[in-house]
Amino acid sequence: MDHTVRSNIKIGAVVNVVQKQDQGTGKLTQGVVARILTNSPNHPRGIKVKLESGIVGRVQEIIG
Repeated sequence: MDHTVRSNIKIGAVVNVVQKQDQGTGKLTQGVVARILTNSPNHPRGIKVKLESGIVGRVQEIIG
């Protein structure tokens, strides 16, 4: 599924995100979506979300 399209990401979905400080290394963090922060229908670098753990990042992979 395309991680740059907002409608593909649902609250409660398991995703891998890249945090702002990890963009250079590409380190991914897995978590459950608590909130979708991007308002536009798509974003070329990934939709920004807040995970249940409080981490904010851009979705790179949708796992489930």
